[in-house]
Amino acid sequence: MKVAITGKGGVGKTTLAAGLIKYFALKDRQVFAIDADPDANLALTLSFPNPSKITPLIEMKKLIEERTGAKPGTQAPFFKLNPKVNDIPDKYFAEHDGIKLAVMGTVRGGGMGCTCPENAFLKALLSHLLVERDEVVVLDMEAGIEHLGRGTAKAVDKLVVVVEPGKKSIETAFRIRDLAAQLIIKNILIVGNKTRGEKDKNYLIASMPDFNFLGFISFDEKIIEADIDGFSLWAQGEKFRQEIETIVKNLTSGENL
Repeated sequence: MKVAITGKGGVGKTTLAAGLIKYFALKDRQVFAIDADPDANLALTLSFPNPSKITPLIEMKKLIEERTGAKPGTQAPFFKLNPKVNDIPDKYFAEHDGIKLAVMGTVRGGGMGCTCPENAFLKALLSHLLVERDEVVVLDMEAGIEHLGRGTAKAVDKLVVVVEPGKKSIETAFRIRDLAAQLIIKNILIVGNKTRGEKDKNYLIASMPDFNFLGFISFDEKIIEADIDGFSLWAQGEKFRQEIETIVKNLTSGENL
């Protein structure tokens, strides 16, 4: 299962990503968590110790130079487009509670297409994780799909767009779908977040009639409190756990709402 999660900023992408990651880990699945959002908060949300000390992959200059043959930050005329990366997850990812996590860092260039060693390294790593590994991979992305090139996008099993009740969030979902179509991503699914009842759920479904909904995450003060106090979302909210379980069942069975 390779899942990329995106949506408008602030809708709760990281909340959903953390819920899915924790669920799979508790089911004894090996999970790679990839924080591809410039506003990286996935490690904190997953209660990793010292999350601010996790070095983004794009800042590992010596490693990137070693693997690509070119110094990062330079317009090198020649470097390896397919550097060795198969050992990176085991050697350089942070690990906690059975979850291996990497922070990608800010990537320059849409579709990771700019000719620089950093992007070649990250693109190769994503391709390795999505195409060659058997573990569950969950990518917490920014508001778009800029981290996915055409090759890696095809390996994503599901692109999940998080929306909240509101026109801006919904408009972002439509834009993401248009971008995804260009990369031939077909399995685009929706999770409604911060819903306050059936009225909000019906509003989202009515506003997006040709989208498939995996489920909904309710607006919950316990989720807000967990974020403020630095507690685990999973430990704080029973309702949250139940809603994530429903989403996972739909995600893995293909029986969408």
